[in-house]
Amino acid sequence: MYTAQGRIKQSELLTQYMPLVRRQALTLQVRLPASIELDDLIQAGMVGLLEALGRFDAAQGATFATFASQRIRGAMMDELRTRDWLPRSVRRSARAVDDAVRRLEQQLGRPPEEGEIARELEMPLSDYQQLLNDTNSGKLLPFEELIADGGEPAGDDTHRQPFEQLLDEQQRQTLIDAIEALPEREKLLMALYYQEEMNLKEVGAVLGVTESRVSQLHSQAVSRLRARLHETN
Repeated sequence: MYTAQGRIKQSELLTQYMPLVRRQALTLQVRLPASIELDDLIQAGMVGLLEALGRFDAAQGATFATFASQRIRGAMMDELRTRDWLPRSVRRSARAVDDAVRRLEQQLGRPPEEGEIARELEMPLSDYQQLLNDTNSGKLLPFEELIADGGEPAGDDTHRQPFEQLLDEQQRQTLIDAIEALPEREKLLMALYYQEEMNLKEVGAVLGVTESRVSQLHSQAVSRLRARLHETN
């Protein structure tokens, strides 16, 4: 893997880690709208891999596999964030849901139920559930956005200062606490979707609900997390 001078043989590593780019692209694609092409994700991931090859420093202690994986995923996420396919009206509605959840949690001292959120928004339950579908199907990996917004740090932290790392640990714990406060079914959904990496159909089979219902519950869980994270900022 290294020359006598200790330099990485980039061509060998590029060939070795190209399958990793494809695997990460496939993992992301199953959570995205059908309009996102696999080739676009792979292309972005290759940029991340090339960046990793150019910036890796073995003296920092991290393995190249870890460093490259972080750079590949980060490059894919950067590419996705440049695409804004969610209509402004839906974004406004999503923020209204977040605000309603936050108000109700403060009033009730517990996670509000769907019917309570719908009443707070002054809309029928069916309209609220459709709104959840709209925000979930158009929004770019909502949980990833939470991480990017400060809920939990992502990517390489090799060069971060100790104070920044301390803040990251506090933010990570805040997100963990917020997830623990979710209703049990939504907490299970998040674990199956993000930790077990099941797709919506598989999660639905475990929960005994339709794929559409999983989408609704997922979007609602994200709103609850956003509301709690907002309170701590």
